[in-house]
Amino acid sequence: MKKPSKQQVYTLLVEVGRGTDDGLPKGATGAALMCYASGVDEAEAVRETVAILKQADLAPLDVSGYGTLKERLAEGHDISDDERSLMQRALDENSVIVAQMTPFFDEVEGQD
Repeated sequence: MKKPSKQQVYTLLVEVGRGTDDGLPKGATGAALMCYASGVDEAEAVRETVAILKQADLAPLDVSGYGTLKERLAEGHDISDDERSLMQRALDENSVIVAQMTPFFDEVEGQD
């Protein structure tokens, strides 16, 4: 009989710097990645996410954890069906899903 999985999915916001072949847009100084990562606890989810991003030639600088689906709902977060399906996919595949990437660019002087 299969043991119930202890895995949960955690929402993580990862700030990355530039790497050699990171795939970020030209001129970007880094990016913020919204990730859904499975793990038995948040620390494992963070370790797995950082390892995978490093394999992708990204340079993780900082990780902020936003908790599990249950924790986020308890805090009143509005979670879309798309977001829920990505979380379920991360759980089903025991993987890290990068749901959104927002590149950072240095402010150009003279622009508001």
